Amino acid sequence: MSEAVTRTVTTPPGLLASLDPLLREWLPRQRWFAGKGRPVTGFTLVQVTELLPPTAKLGLYHLLVRAHQPLMPAHGATEHPSDTYQLLIGVREALPPRLAPALIGHVSEGPLAGRTVYEALHDTRPAELLLEALRTQARIGGLRFERDPRQEIRGGLVPRLMTAEQSNSSVVYGDTFILKLLRRIVPGVNPDLELPLALAREGCPRVPPPTAWLVADPDDTMAPPVSAEPYVLGVLQPFVQGATDGWELALRELAKGEDFVAEARALGRATAEVHTALARALPTVTLGHTQLRSMVDGMTDRLEAAVHAVPALRPYAEGLRSAFTALDDLAAEGRIWTAQRVHGDLHLGQCLRSPAGDWALIDFEGEPARPLSERRMPQPAVRDVAGMLRSFDYAARSVDPPQPEWAERCRAAYCSGYGEAAGQDPRTDPVLLRAYETDKAVYEVVYEARHRPEWLAVPLAAVRRLAVSDLT
Repeated sequence: MSEAVTRTVTTPPGLLASLDPLLREWLPRQRWFAGKGRPVTGFTLVQVTELLPPTAKLGLYHLLVRAHQPLMPAHGATEHPSDTYQLLIGVREALPPRLAPALIGHVSEGPLAGRTVYEALHDTRPAELLLEALRTQARIGGLRFERDPRQEIRGGLVPRLMTAEQSNSSVVYGDTFILKLLRRIVPGVNPDLELPLALAREGCPRVPPPTAWLVADPDDTMAPPVSAEPYVLGVLQPFVQGATDGWELALRELAKGEDFVAEARALGRATAEVHTALARALPTVTLGHTQLRSMVDGMTDRLEAAVHAVPALRPYAEGLRSAFTALDDLAAEGRIWTAQRVHGDLHLGQCLRSPAGDWALIDFEGEPARPLSERRMPQPAVRDVAGMLRSFDYAARSVDPPQPEWAERCRAAYCSGYGEAAGQDPRTDPVLLRAYETDKAVYEVVYEARHRPEWLAVPLAAVRRLAVSDLT
């Protein structure tokens, strides 16, 4: 194993001030920027690490910056006035044509005056530097590059930036590894590293095991408030070559008029295997009436906020509320449930099918907009099931004409496959399943009304179904 590399760095004074006007324009345009719709009024530099000195032909800075935005609550959602983002800023005299899409801007003052700055992940050399730092377990300033010593990382792998990312960014290295860099970061144990590590210890083959990871350690140079916990910045995992994500595969089969039942059943089995392994690897808890009441209250509060934000929900509010009160009534009668760690944001796009036909689950970060503490809480496994059932609905209604019968067949097959591997079909607990699917559909209504109004009809179709209880 290569000897770890340690290097101290210095921060050029005035760096952030010189980048500020450029970042105010560039950052809100990025797909992974969480504060869309609110202006950026300024930045705080949380941490800066010089990875390549700007005196060379190519300079490279790793930045953690806090973006300040006015608090403007909308649609009942919690706004974050000062999210922290991870940036990799390249510095050149001028950009070659191949890097034109990566342009951030031209610096007019400060230590980088007269230079051009750009999103460095588009550039081969910075991406290669990250992999080499992980391979050698480097420590550069406040950045710590860690790896699993049992896995080999070869040098010389050609990087390419993936363009289909949403809330994060990923670089593929020679069809061997994929490095996922988290963009909006928070201090603490990130489930996108925690859960795959736990599953690797259990020998679960359904999740690619982490090969290496990047962490920022808190230190005296960080801008307050400083957490005592490190920031997980990125995870390197094996790349499933030739894999197709479940969303693309489902749409392809829909377009051809092909059935997806066998794949849905296999995906249900894969989900259950992951849940079973997580229950072995990490603690589970029992949910009684007190715990369920708190969960139901949260669902009800989200519904009330959604009804206020999206008038189209109002005719269904009472019926949707009954999904939550029915669960509370069961708990009041003494029913208990088991909660465990789950994926937290499971849908077809979070699943990969290899050319051999095997399914894998990826992206265990959970819903990025939710607090980290909430994303790490044990929950009934049916939460993931409900997310996947909603995803089948989305696929079936994204084609013209919609094919709800296709979704119903997939939903049934998925639950059957899950039951085969877990020993219990999720449909045997219809009250819990309906509550979680209702909560997810309500979230979707708010999201679509805010970001994609043309998709609003998709979750509203589910709302109409879920508002009518057929459990009595």
